[in-house]
Amino acid sequence: MSAIKSSSVVTDQEQLEHAFAAFSAVSEQLSGVYQDLQLKVERLTHELTLANGELHRQLEAKEALSQKLTLLLSALPGGVIALDANGNIEQVNPAASMILGDPLVGLPWWKITRERLLVTGISNEWYVNKNNAANGEVTATQCRVRVDSSPADSGGSQILLIHDITEAYAMQEQIRRNQRLTAMGEMAANLAHQLRTPLSTALLYAVHLGDNTLDSEERQKFATKTVERLKHLEHLTCDMLRFAKGETVQCEPVGITTVLTELQQVIEPQIKCLNMHFNLRDNSRGASLMTNRDALCSVLINLLENAVQASSQGDEILLSCDLVEDDVVFKVCDDGPGIDNTLREHLFEPFFTTRSEGTGLGLAIVRTVIQSMGGCVEVNSEAGNGSEFIIYLPGNQLDTNSGCDAGTVKTQEME
Repeated sequence: MSAIKSSSVVTDQEQLEHAFAAFSAVSEQLSGVYQDLQLKVERLTHELTLANGELHRQLEAKEALSQKLTLLLSALPGGVIALDANGNIEQVNPAASMILGDPLVGLPWWKITRERLLVTGISNEWYVNKNNAANGEVTATQCRVRVDSSPADSGGSQILLIHDITEAYAMQEQIRRNQRLTAMGEMAANLAHQLRTPLSTALLYAVHLGDNTLDSEERQKFATKTVERLKHLEHLTCDMLRFAKGETVQCEPVGITTVLTELQQVIEPQIKCLNMHFNLRDNSRGASLMTNRDALCSVLINLLENAVQASSQGDEILLSCDLVEDDVVFKVCDDGPGIDNTLREHLFEPFFTTRSEGTGLGLAIVRTVIQSMGGCVEVNSEAGNGSEFIIYLPGNQLDTNSGCDAGTVKTQEME
């Protein structure tokens, strides 16, 4: 029995020892895990502290940037308005409030546009009535503003920029006025130069008319020359008035074929006397043009007379009219010596002429009148290869009730 008890005690002791050893191993393992967790916690705490410090620095930087942006918006002379996706005003800067007046925040932009802005006729530009307080008095003034909008972002928000362009617009108007005055001064100087020569010549001839020693034949010769110089002055004055006026009035349906026929009758005697050939090509198909008849005839006669003066015996002068897409195209062509490139750039400038007896206003008048009709004029010419003056008039001036016939081409040539 004692042996059995001794064996049992040994077994229990061994079990306790094994259990204690296992407990010690687990304790050591738990201690190691705890130390690892403690190190990880310390490391995470350190990383969190660094992250919090970085976030704090970023927050401070954003706050500083926000303050700078706020100061910048407050200092901007132009107005800034932030709109939400529904077009309502979320935020404004002081300049916007000063330009448009308060209240603004919370109101829809369309309401501000309707109630506080007046149209100017120019896109994105408006008039704004402002009340200014000075010395206890309130005065109403009107300023001109320009409103530009940014593209909408992904959320539909927009930024509006409002610029007060009152002074800039006034300066532009002053510059344009000064340019007009300069142009008028140059024109007056050129006109005085153009008038001086024929006027001096006419005065000289008139002095000779008072010479009692001259016979009747000499007197008649000086009288004729005096009248010629005075007619030249009258022609120059009329050209100047036409150039200054420029516009055409009293538009009416004008048969193109009728106009071309009349022009041929006017120019035919000059062509025939100079032994030149005249070719008229009418491809207008019986159309009528809504325009000023006298102005159109005057323009074409001017070009035809220039062609005659530039041509020689045996040369051909062509007058044609075609309907090309949406345009009515008139052409006056000659076989003259052509125009040098350096001269062609100045052809339509007032008072520019290559002839001693020219006024320098003919082609300037042509361009002014054609532009007033909504068209344009071009010239194609090379030295030695003749010249071609082309007039384009918009097809919307065609009288659609004229009943154009199908392609009848009239060609008339005078030998």
